[in-house]
Amino acid sequence: MSNVNRIDRRRFLAASAATTLAGGALLTNRAAAQTREPSVMIDRIEVFPLRYPTAGHFKFFTGPHGSRGRAAVIVKITADDGSLGWGQSVPIALWSYETLETATVVLRDYFAPALIGLDPLDIDAAQAALDGALAGAFSTGMPIARAGLDLALHDLKGKLTGKSLAQLWDREPGEPLTLSWTLNPRSLDEVEGLIEAGWRRGYRHFNIKVAPNPKFDVELATMVRRRVPDGFLWADGNGGYDPDTALEVAPKLADVGVDVLEAPIKPNRISGYQALKRQGALPILMDEGVVSPVELAEFIKLGMIDGVAMKPSRCGGLVSARRQIELIEDRGLMWLGSGLTDPDISMAATLGLYGTYGLKKPAALNGPQFLTTHVLAAPLAIANAVAELPRGPGLGVDVDEAKVVALMKQTAG
Repeated sequence: MSNVNRIDRRRFLAASAATTLAGGALLTNRAAAQTREPSVMIDRIEVFPLRYPTAGHFKFFTGPHGSRGRAAVIVKITADDGSLGWGQSVPIALWSYETLETATVVLRDYFAPALIGLDPLDIDAAQAALDGALAGAFSTGMPIARAGLDLALHDLKGKLTGKSLAQLWDREPGEPLTLSWTLNPRSLDEVEGLIEAGWRRGYRHFNIKVAPNPKFDVELATMVRRRVPDGFLWADGNGGYDPDTALEVAPKLADVGVDVLEAPIKPNRISGYQALKRQGALPILMDEGVVSPVELAEFIKLGMIDGVAMKPSRCGGLVSARRQIELIEDRGLMWLGSGLTDPDISMAATLGLYGTYGLKKPAALNGPQFLTTHVLAAPLAIANAVAELPRGPGLGVDVDEAKVVALMKQTAG
């Protein structure tokens, strides 16, 4: 996408929308003026579609689109006093129906116009405006795209108030987070080398991609557990088993030392999840299919899960993710910290959330493993499989806009 529309708010309010070419998309609200003028208003929103270069094999970054890099849409909100908030949407075509192209269009033409002229300090009002901008389906509409604006709103509010995420939520900032290394081997011959690559970088906990081949998966888990007898071992099926196979393989995975089984079957196989939970061979977590707190509460009532693998980038952003964590904790269930191979901006928000809510288990945040560049003024502090929490206002990071534009031109035209 070489050019996108720019609409100036003042011109729009004075007459009709005017468009000019720009590297991002500046949008204006079609809503009427608020009854009470806020002290600062959202003036414009820009979107920057791009791709982050990747390294190594990961099944979601294959095919004609994924092999071109990790798709992302960076979002920039500018208030009328010049304050900036940055966010990031991270679609993956092989994981979700959301793509780089659809996320860009929805952000530019549907979500962003609903926010222009609103008070950036009132995140609840902004969420309500987003609810009205695009109809949902089973749950929130286009949640991965929407997450970018949610993150940018939190970043802008934090910078306007001088508060970090933890301070915005009246919580303590938390401690650095231990990370988990992702293993996605194409053959068992690759396993030892992949483990060693993580080991050299300080990783002592591993999450493995499993399904649909149960024999392969049990052998993979056996090899990993033999090498890391004391590490946390997390198996993620991404919905790849059928219910009968999942019931067959769960006890075998437990026997060789797997600690938890995430998304063994597709989220609409409700009776299958109920059977797996009744079986009790392993704690059963959901991932795909949990977008809002509404369906999470329903899945809990239906006796389907022992917990959830949290991903703010999957569920519309930080507002939804916080409510889900609080719901899980209130019910005495488990939540683990995961991600969608989040690049720098989304990663910063995710670290802030997990640290503030006291994540105990290693987080499966594999952006540092598979992505080779960043658009920050200074990279996130991650060393020896430990990620420091960003401590500054908002998301706690400074985005280098020149890097954003350069990466967009290089990877998206």
